[in-house]
Amino acid sequence: MADGYLESHYAEYEKRKADWLKKKKKLKPRPLVEKPEDEAL
Repeated sequence: MADGYLESHYAEYEKRKADWLKKKKKLKPRPLVEKPEDEAL
């Protein structure tokens, strides 16, 4: 019984993890802000 319980919960975990990774990859990274050459400005 315990094995079936763990297997079913692990399967749900794997599905949630895959969905999370897919969603994470869709997010665009923020563009880097370039510093001016003369930082005194």
